[in-house]
Amino acid sequence: MSLLTTARTAVAKRTPGPSVAVVRIQSVRSDTARLEAFSDGVFAIAITLLIIEVHVPAREHAETLGHELLRIWPSYLGYLTSFLTIGVMWINHHYVFELIDRVDRTMLLLNTLLLMLIAFVPFPTAVLAQFVETGGARAAAVLYGATLTLTAIAYFAWWRYASAGRRLIGDEVPDEVIEDITRAYTPGALLYGGAALVAFLQPWVSAALYLGIAVFYALPLAQWRARLARS
Repeated sequence: MSLLTTARTAVAKRTPGPSVAVVRIQSVRSDTARLEAFSDGVFAIAITLLIIEVHVPAREHAETLGHELLRIWPSYLGYLTSFLTIGVMWINHHYVFELIDRVDRTMLLLNTLLLMLIAFVPFPTAVLAQFVETGGARAAAVLYGATLTLTAIAYFAWWRYASAGRRLIGDEVPDEVIEDITRAYTPGALLYGGAALVAFLQPWVSAALYLGIAVFYALPLAQWRARLARS
């Protein structure tokens, strides 16, 4: 065998062919799909745990069941607020994964941090529902707000890592969509942090603000999708 033939053989072994490239592309897409599927599972568990804290009145209160059902209205409010909050976060999380076409180790770590905070939300929700009508209302509302503030910070860090320099974003995604999402996510921690500060003075007002913020983040989705569809 000539030296030229030997060299060509060595290069061929080192150079990935079309089949190797296809395997790599499929692997990247598989990793993205696996991460999204795992995230969906955590979101689903967290949002399901919320209903566990809405307790059915005891049988001995059968004669006053209507009154007892009304008495636990803080649990309904906590359930509604947290369900909408986690639900909107999941919708946005799902939408962002339509823009991401690859993941890396840092993305996995940031996503894990985000999911850890999402999974924690049912706890401050239960605390708020149980103590909102007591002297502990202020502390409960602050705990709830602090949790959502940290979650918003983690969410923004997760998005900024993926979008900065289009690090993990597909080439087909318009810059305008990335800019719109960044502008929408930027004030999240400030909004939740501000609501948590309000809780020191008016816990009820802060609870209304938490609900309003969830609605606020549900609104831009249609605009982002329309802009992406036009591109």
